[in-house]
Amino acid sequence: MEKAPSLKQRWSWTIISPWLIIGAALVLVPLFVFMTMQSLNRQKTETNRLLLEKGEALIRSFEAGARTGAGLRWDAFRLQKLLIETAQQPGIDYFIITDATGVILADSDPYRIGDFYGANLDLARLVAVKTAQWRQVANEEGADTFEVYRGFTPTPGPFPIWQERHADPRTPPGLVIFVGLDMGPVLAARKADEQHTIWMGVVLIMVGLSGVISLLLAQGYKATRRSLFQVRAFSAHLMENMPMGLIAIDPQGVIMAYNKTAAVILAVPEAEARQRPAAAFLPPACREIIASATTAREPIVREVTCRFRDGRTAPLEIIASRLQEPEGELMGLVILFRDISDLRTLQEEIARTKHLAALGSLAAGVAHEIRNPLSSIKGFATYFRERYSDVPDDRETAEIMIGEVERLNRVIGQLLEFARPTTLQSTPDQIAAVIEACLKIVTGDLATKGITVEKELPPLPDVSYDRDRMKQVFLNLFLNALAAMEPGGVLTVTAREEGERWIRIEIADTGAGIAAADLERIFDPYFTTKPAGTGLGLAIVQKIMAAHHGEIKLESAPGKGTRAIIRLPIKRSAPDGVPLPKEKK
Repeated sequence: MEKAPSLKQRWSWTIISPWLIIGAALVLVPLFVFMTMQSLNRQKTETNRLLLEKGEALIRSFEAGARTGAGLRWDAFRLQKLLIETAQQPGIDYFIITDATGVILADSDPYRIGDFYGANLDLARLVAVKTAQWRQVANEEGADTFEVYRGFTPTPGPFPIWQERHADPRTPPGLVIFVGLDMGPVLAARKADEQHTIWMGVVLIMVGLSGVISLLLAQGYKATRRSLFQVRAFSAHLMENMPMGLIAIDPQGVIMAYNKTAAVILAVPEAEARQRPAAAFLPPACREIIASATTAREPIVREVTCRFRDGRTAPLEIIASRLQEPEGELMGLVILFRDISDLRTLQEEIARTKHLAALGSLAAGVAHEIRNPLSSIKGFATYFRERYSDVPDDRETAEIMIGEVERLNRVIGQLLEFARPTTLQSTPDQIAAVIEACLKIVTGDLATKGITVEKELPPLPDVSYDRDRMKQVFLNLFLNALAAMEPGGVLTVTAREEGERWIRIEIADTGAGIAAADLERIFDPYFTTKPAGTGLGLAIVQKIMAAHHGEIKLESAPGKGTRAIIRLPIKRSAPDGVPLPKEKK
């Protein structure tokens, strides 16, 4: 076999379906997005809470200062100055105090005093609300401002600024204070937190996807390993139990796989064949096929006759196929083969059966045409025997004619029986009953030749058979045995159960035996070893056995007698009336 370079080992990674990754992403991404939004909302809520607390603290601080100023009888100017100074603290955009109608009484920007503010709020209700509230508004520059506001009551009595600004006593009392807090630093910090949170979410998503993919990879690896193990176990079981011989050869011609059937056919044990060159023990015909298959593009199928190491010669059907990678590199060869001896025997048997069927049909027609003239000849011979009864020579001649006509009629009867289909009227019964009946029929002949009968016929399961047909079988075998034996011989008849499906009957004689060449043709029609035989007796016996789904075979050798072996199926009943399967012969 042509040498090929050794193959490199290749690793194949488990490929995960993209739909699994997409599915995992569809589950994980919304989850982490939700968690990220929750975190951002918590951060925003906390920031608003802190700003609200800061604004409320500033309002309380200003209220405390206003109460002190009222005790010292500050005028409106000093209180306005206090408001401006408070508004100059870092992070404060403005301080505004309005009355219940929205008129600005005090402002960190004095130029806005007297203007209206909070038109979109219910100021008349707010003057009585002592809980700080907030909203997000845009300042003059358009930047976001966090505004905290509530009712403002610095003193139990009238507030100086309110007294100076409202000369009209009809104006409803009550003040509202607004504190605007700069949200620039807060928004910058919030943006940084949002970016940090988003990046953490992305990282968590990537980690989650990586975990899911790793889990899928691990599961895929386990599933692939389990599937590979199952495939290997199934392949090994299939290879070991397949009815054909199998040999796998690597590019160097070394046997890598070798099943039991191959060991039986080639008569080479598995331990001796593995890891050895195939050319060391394969027949030459097989080696030629392997050499051809190495370069062939298509599988090679041939039937060859091979001689094996144990001296046997048998026909084999061989299928040799090249194994190659997609790139065309040779990986090895797979050789399948089977012994087709039985197949060829069956083909020959089918051909012989067709030939005999055609011959039987022809013989049946010829026999029918011959019988009518024979009847006329017998009638004339009988007439002349009676007419010339007083002439001994003529009477003897007539007797010979009548005897030959009767012999011809018997031959024709056997010929017609062989040619027509065998019909059975079977009933279940003990096979020993018909054997005993046939032995009684030939008792006189046995006694005349001094033949001893040895029999062993124990009770056995019933066999379904046609009694008349089976009597014909056993009588034919007994008479053949009698004709083959010299006086003082022994006829042995035994019957026993063979397995669970068969009754085995053996009829053995101590006669001269049959030559091997004659034994191969013993069941052929018109073949006989007797000088006066017709050659149809055993052919009819074989036909009757086939009709009973049984079989008959002869074992014989010159000088060692002959043994007839009959096998008949046992009549058994399956549960619920289901017929039992037929056993292979």
